[in-house]
Amino acid sequence: MTTTINHFINGKSVPGTSGRTAEAFNPATGEVDAIVPLASKSEVETAIVAAAAAFPAWSTTPAAKRAQVLFKFRELLIANLDEVAELISRQHGKTLPDARGEATRGLEVVEFACGIPHALKGEMSEQVAGKVDTYSTRQALGVVAGITPFNFPAMVPMWMFPMALAVGNTFILKPSERSPAATVRLVELMHEAGAPEGVLNLVNGDKEAVDALLGDERVKAISFVGSTAVGKYIYETGCANGKRVQALCGAKNHAIVMPDADMGMTVNALMGAAYGSAGERCMAISVAVVVGKETGDELIKQMAPKVQSLKVAPYTDEEAEMGPVVTFEAKERIEGYIQSGIDEGATAVVDGRGLTLQGYENGYFTGGTLFDNVTEDMKIYKEEIFGPVLSVVRTDTYEEALRLVNEHEYGNGTAIFTRDGDTARDFNNRVQAGMVGINVPIPVPVAYHSFGGWKNSLFGDHHIHGMEGVRFYTKLKTTTARWPSGVKDGAEFHFKSGADH
Repeated sequence: MTTTINHFINGKSVPGTSGRTAEAFNPATGEVDAIVPLASKSEVETAIVAAAAAFPAWSTTPAAKRAQVLFKFRELLIANLDEVAELISRQHGKTLPDARGEATRGLEVVEFACGIPHALKGEMSEQVAGKVDTYSTRQALGVVAGITPFNFPAMVPMWMFPMALAVGNTFILKPSERSPAATVRLVELMHEAGAPEGVLNLVNGDKEAVDALLGDERVKAISFVGSTAVGKYIYETGCANGKRVQALCGAKNHAIVMPDADMGMTVNALMGAAYGSAGERCMAISVAVVVGKETGDELIKQMAPKVQSLKVAPYTDEEAEMGPVVTFEAKERIEGYIQSGIDEGATAVVDGRGLTLQGYENGYFTGGTLFDNVTEDMKIYKEEIFGPVLSVVRTDTYEEALRLVNEHEYGNGTAIFTRDGDTARDFNNRVQAGMVGINVPIPVPVAYHSFGGWKNSLFGDHHIHGMEGVRFYTKLKTTTARWPSGVKDGAEFHFKSGADH
């Protein structure tokens, strides 16, 4: 049955009034799962007004008390984890174990945010001058916003709003209109946990809602995860309007496979990293750079049968290893890239096109695709496909492989598979990427470290969650204090260093 997914503003579910809507689909069946109202500028302003009104009380609430709300949210999330996972899978298509894993990774950030009293501790220096002390504190920015992608409708929002709320901001969340059901449920759970009215708001929408957030001076900061083209627009527009912006964008993640790699482990790692979640991850490995002919031959020999036998099925199938892609348009785009690879001379070892499942003929399924003999001038190498396609590039030397990673326009994540510590250390020191895996295919940091790429994979100075998240959502205040008992008579007209006092 098709439902309508409302906005959530000032503690209440609010129907849309703009008259514009979008459809969220079940990718396994191709059927409409929900009608999503698209917010007008005035509806976004209503959410901003609610968040601005809630900020003074929330920002002055003791950090430990804000943490208590997050602790309760954590309990509710654990209790409702299966429901949240089902909502993720129903509108994104990923398998249920993958959806549970997504929600759990978001939960880890919530747990980090529960420790916010410790993370907000400032620094103090006594006696920087005669009877003068200096100390620093971090204070909330005000109303902040998050714009989140379709592929992680639970995890990415939880990278944002728990951190922002923990330090004292109020928040407006704009989820992807393709998969908002799980995100709305998180907001409901946060209010069940005791978040006051207006502290966390959600507006569904498209570019009109995004532009309303970017243009309103009451919104002090914006977090974004999504495509590079949109992220660059949000970064440039937000900064031009005086906002703090972090935009985590596209990727083309390489894994270097050295001749001494444990091939069985490497193949299994690449299978999960390339085809898990149908490749719809900004941290997916989409390029395997093999060093040496024998290395490449063995990798292809072991991977090809595994890719051919991938269990592609709807999320309701407990044995599913990979589900559909998110929309019919995504399926067409991915299969267009596959044709492009063939046309440009790559070897399609496994061609995933043409997959149909009985009873799910209208679903957006495509099988795993494996290319060999891919070169750096090919479209499938240069551009982010965001689908279950792995390209194998052959090189003769480690230096040539490293050059490929470093010269690509994206630098989100990368990995190397080797038994040699010297090679791994050199790779870690010299590679131009924000996140590095050594025999780890998807090096997403744990919640108390921070996530973010380099080059065109990130616009802005701050990575997300961990202590970088605390810094992004706060502003630093440094205070220098001296009390009257230590003040001498007479004015001082020249600038002094601490040693002069």
